[in-house]
Formats: sequence, C-alpha cells, structure tokens
Amino acid sequence: MAEAAPTGEQEREKSKRVGALGRLWPFMKPYRKLMAAAVMALVLTACVSLILPMAVRRVVDNFGAEDGALLDRYFAAAMGLAGLLAIGTGLRYALVTRLGERVVADIRKAVFDRVLAMSPAFYERIMTGEVLSRITTDTTLILSVIGSSISIALRNILIFIGGLTLMLLTSAKLTGLVLLLVPIVIVPILTLGRKLRKLSRENQDWIAESSGSASEALSSVQTVQAFTHEIHTRRSFSDVTEKSFDAARRRITTRAVMTVIVIFLVFSGIVGVLWIGANDVRAGTMTPGALVQFVIYSVMVAGGVGALSEIWGELQRAAGATERLVELLETEDAVNDPSKPVSLSAPVRGEIAFDHVSFQYPARPDIPALDDVDLVIQPGETVALVGPSGAGKTTVIQLIQRFYDPQKGKITLDGVALTDMARDDFRRHLALVPQDPVIFATTARENIRFGRPEASDAEVEAAARAAAAHDFIMALPDGYDSQVGERGVMLSGGQKQRIAIARAILRDAPVLLLDEATSALDAESERAVQSAVDMLAEGRTTIIVAHRLATVKKADRIIVMEAGRVVAQGTHDELVAQGGLYARLARLQFTDGRAA
Repeated sequence: MAEAAPTGEQEREKSKRVGALGRLWPFMKPYRKLMAAAVMALVLTACVSLILPMAVRRVVDNFGAEDGALLDRYFAAAMGLAGLLAIGTGLRYALVTRLGERVVADIRKAVFDRVLAMSPAFYERIMTGEVLSRITTDTTLILSVIGSSISIALRNILIFIGGLTLMLLTSAKLTGLVLLLVPIVIVPILTLGRKLRKLSRENQDWIAESSGSASEALSSVQTVQAFTHEIHTRRSFSDVTEKSFDAARRRITTRAVMTVIVIFLVFSGIVGVLWIGANDVRAGTMTPGALVQFVIYSVMVAGGVGALSEIWGELQRAAGATERLVELLETEDAVNDPSKPVSLSAPVRGEIAFDHVSFQYPARPDIPALDDVDLVIQPGETVALVGPSGAGKTTVIQLIQRFYDPQKGKITLDGVALTDMARDDFRRHLALVPQDPVIFATTARENIRFGRPEASDAEVEAAARAAAAHDFIMALPDGYDSQVGERGVMLSGGQKQRIAIARAILRDAPVLLLDEATSALDAESERAVQSAVDMLAEGRTTIIVAHRLATVKKADRIIVMEAGRVVAQGTHDELVAQGGLYARLARLQFTDGRAA
C-alpha cells in the first residue's frame, strides 16, 4: 500500500505549470462581480501604496521650509493616504476571502457530487481516504491561494511594475543598477522552483496515502484489534507518515534555501545602490527626499519580488491540488446514464430479465462472475438464488441495481434495458437488504427513514414493527431518537439487520432484493422477520440470495448457480428429486451431512 504514492505522482507529473490554476475559472466565473470588486480594491491599495513615497519625499524635502503650513498639509496628505490604504486593504481582504470560501465550497460540493455518483468500479482503483484527502486537504490549499495568495501576488506584481516605473522616473541611473540584479534573482527562483514543485506534489501524494491508510485501519479497527494487528498497522501508518514528513522536510528546506538566496541577493543589491545614491546626495545631484523616495520604492519592489518567490511555492502546490481535484471531476465512469433516458411505464410490474449475460469484475477481468446467464423473473414472483460462495448470486443483485454493466448481453426491467434508463429512475423501484447492512451515525428513526425520506414517524414505526425491530428500538435510551453511533456500533449484528429490513419495508418498492437478509438473526428473530418478509413479498418481485436453504424452501422458484452459471431451477421438492448440487446442499444442511 505504501508504495502506491510514487506511481500516482508519476501519473500526475504531466502538468508542471502554475497555469493549471486556470482550470478553477469555471468555478470562479459565476462570481465575476465579486472578483471585479476585489480587483478594484486591489488596484486602489496598490496605487495608494505607490503614491505614499511621493508624499514622504515632499515631507523630507520641506523639513527646512519656513512655511510650516505647507509641511502640515504634506503630513495631512500622507495621513489621508495611509487611511485610504488601510480601508482599501481591509476591503480587499474581505472580498477576496469571501470569494475564496465561496469557490472552495462549490468545488467541494462538485467533487463530492461527482464521486458520490461513481460506480463501485471507481472505488476499486482509488481508496476512499484519498478521495477525502482531496476534498479536504487539496481544497484547503486552493482556499489559501484564492483567498490570499493570488491577490497578494497580483498586488505585488502591480507594486513591482509601478514601483519600477517610478524608480526610473526618480533616478534612471540608480534604477539601471537595480535592474542588473533582476537576472541574478530570477535564476534561483526558476531553478529551485522546479524542484519545489516536484517535492510539493510528492508531499501531497504521501499525505493522501497516509489519509487512506488511516481511514482503512480505523474503519476496520475491531478486526485490527481482534487479530492483534496493531503493531503492524501502526508501523504501516508510521512508514507512510514518515515518508510524507520526509517529502515535506525536503520541500521546506528547498523553499527556505530559495528564500534565503533571493532575499540576500535583493537586499545586498539595494545596499550597494543606496551607497551610490548617498554619494549623489553629497554631490548635490539628488535631493534627500528623492533618495528617500527611491529607497522606499526599492524596498517595495524588493519586497514584491520576495513575496512573489514565497507565493510561487504556494501557487505550485495549489496547481498540483487543482490537478488532483480536476482529475476526480473529469474521471470517466464505467457506468453512465444515457443522453436520452427512457422512462418506465407506470405502474412498474417488476419483470426482470437477464438476456445471455456474461460479466467479469474490472479488478478480475480473467475470472467470469457470470457466464451466459439467461433468466426471466416474472412480476410478483419470489425467486431464490442458491449455490456455493463465488457462484455469482450477489453479482446478480449488483447488476440488477446497475452498479456494473455486463460485458455481454443485457438486463431489462419491464422490458426496458437498464442501460436505456437513468439509474435514479429505476433504482427508485428497488428495495435492498444487503448482507452487511449499512447503518449511519444518526438516530434509529432516521436510519429507517433512509428508505423513504418523506415518510412520517408513524410509517417508520410501522415498518420497524413489521421487521421485528420495534421492541429493541424502544429499549434504547431515547427510543427511536437514540443515536446508534458510527456504523451502528451500539447495535448488535441482528439489530442492524432488522433496521435494514425495516428500511426496505418502508421503501415499499415493487422489486425487493434480499442478499442474505436473515443471516445475522437468531432463530426467534429470524422467524419474526421471515414472516414479515413473506408478507412484504406478496405482490412484489422478490429475489432472495441465501446460503441457508431453510429460508428459501417456500420460494416460487429456486435458481441454483455454480461458477457463474445457472445449473438448475425449480421448486425445493423438484430440485431435491433431481439430485445434483442442490440436493447435495440440502442433504448437508437438513441432515448435518449424515446422508451425504
């Protein structure tokens, strides 16, 4: 796991330009008025900053003037400019920061909306922790740039250009000497900047890898502890974290060296230029005020260059973050809605057909999960899928929900191919009870209401009663309003399963998918839930995946699967009479293997 980051870095190294930040424009475009106001405030503050040295020059050159009122006016003008600068700077900060927060909020929502709609194949290639790292860490970098760095960079560019121009007007001789320093300063910025960009990307990749490693370990913390794997897990996380730190240390060192070199060269040059200017003042070819004005402009220009060298690294890191986020937004999904989706005819009958379907999971392209499955499930029919592990039973459930598309054949609902419909459209007519129920960190009531958000409290409680969940929910500290903890840690496995069944009952969909729905229940609860499921299945197309054959004996039809193929089908009695795989499984389960 820890070796994945360099690969990701190599894949993303193609764009090494800060110009990648231009891909943020679609998110900034809706706020052009806010940007225009921020730019106006920025230009105002830059202009006032450039005017201030002129006022200082007048003050210095008139220290010895006999007219004190003139000196007072110059001081008052300088104070007025300072006040205007303060107001403009505050306004610029407010506008730019607001813009940054707004744009980053939009980016986070766009990325989340995108990854939320991705098919499971996407999450076979990328860890959830890395996705979260991009949504949090990378967007924080972009916030820093939009809300601060870009405006500071633009302001310093204006200061640099304006200051250099006014330096030239103040003293062409001294300005010429200063310009000789520019190439000397730019060379280390460009040279070290390339290395800094590479180290920044590497640092971000290792941070994402660290986040993914932590997320995986913490989401499975009970398994880690049960197998006393803490030492190995700590070591793995520590290794990734240390690699992230090493990359950060090299980045910080490179940036510090670049800053030292640039600042030393800039200010050493300024000292030399001042020495020459001081001699010009002594010679009478320049006034003290002009020298002071030139010095201030020199410091402003030097400060602008120094700030730009600092910001350059931030811009590079943000450019890398932008590439990573845009990569998510532009990722092609293996499963997509058609451009002109077809709608199901109402009411939905629930006929499901597999027309010679063959399928391999993207992560296992050489192993067929389904092999030429040809199957029709009639409306209202209860069909059970049985067979050994890996036979393809759960794969059938996943393909009905169109989490994946088959490589061959097609799947239809009421005669309409799933690939011809919008996924949200036909999934509204499906209710699922998975083998491992997903419980959210909210109340028991809201977990059940997840099946139909607009349901009333009375409907939620009725669904819970039907799923034999009402009694244990009422025994919780706050009843239906009790928090069940992250992933339902306050509930037992059977209680989670009954919450999931209540959720499916509440959904009241014409197609019911039960993937080992009663596997985690005790005998008493199983009987109660099985009775509820039998009632729920009436008039609905129901597909049951089960290993325990006792739960499917009453199914209208039992489909026996092996190695991704349908090997037999019929009622329980018919299949037992036929012999074969089902009869062997039945003997093993109903006679504890004695008749095998």
